Amino acid sequence: MSEHLSRRAILALGAVAAGELMLTGTAQAAATAPPKPEKLMLWPQSAPLGNGQFGKADVPITVYRPVPERATGAAAVICPGGGYGGLVVGPEGHLIATWLMRRGIAGIVLEYRLPHGKPLLPLLDAQRAIRTVRFHAKRWGVDPARVGIVGFSAGGHLASTAGTHFDAGDRQATDPIDRLSCRPDFMVLVYPVISMGDKGHKGTRENLLGPHPSPALVQMFSNEKQVTDRTPPAFLAHAKDDTAVSPDNSRMFYEALRAHRVAAQYLELPEGGHGLHGYQGPMWAAWQTGCLQWLGTQKILGVPEKTGVPGKK
Repeated sequence: MSEHLSRRAILALGAVAAGELMLTGTAQAAATAPPKPEKLMLWPQSAPLGNGQFGKADVPITVYRPVPERATGAAAVICPGGGYGGLVVGPEGHLIATWLMRRGIAGIVLEYRLPHGKPLLPLLDAQRAIRTVRFHAKRWGVDPARVGIVGFSAGGHLASTAGTHFDAGDRQATDPIDRLSCRPDFMVLVYPVISMGDKGHKGTRENLLGPHPSPALVQMFSNEKQVTDRTPPAFLAHAKDDTAVSPDNSRMFYEALRAHRVAAQYLELPEGGHGLHGYQGPMWAAWQTGCLQWLGTQKILGVPEKTGVPGKK
């Protein structure tokens, strides 16, 4: 279902978010402190370069786990934006991981490699991050069947690429992580770049594919054209007045998902621009509340009877 919300509806969602935050803060104050964020390297030895070669790569992930009392078993790899030329790792990474953690979801911040002429690098890192979460699922208190991916702007392009380009793993691989599936179980895409065509974002496209990409490369990374009935469910949010990344990106992906009968929801916000007023205010709160509600309908989260907010199943 696509939703076009009025300002009154946005304020109502913001009020729900504020209420959830108060309840969450009260619950966590009475509970033990969450585990300290854990940082580890995705590629401890050598990393694939996407051209059949390997090289050294420092690609960290930071794992934010909720307190056991509130853990839902769900987890999400988080891909910050930055146009494939940088990483907005604070507000679109660690801030999001903390928000998810407080709501019982393990948040894993991925500081993926920037392409610099090798367009497969970010995707290889996202795939590896999903496999890694499944590999550590028992130790991190995660259900390996509820591992999703969240992305913002160009990070939304990466998240949607991971959701349309995946495999079941190589059962014969010597590395046990490589034996696991890299298909995310759900996607959350916030003001995402989706297309590498005319309605995409020129700077993001050039940073990923170069100044003169082949039609085949444009097709491969235009994710609205890569949707199948195996693509995981998705929640999308985009402001109507986003002039940096057109909301047509979210609309096209949503329509492709629906055409393949993949569960999807598109929350089109009446305002907020790119970044939704600097990651604050009612528009920012609205996508977060809508996202949590959607995750509940997809049975990704449990809802405690007493609090009515996402928590332990």
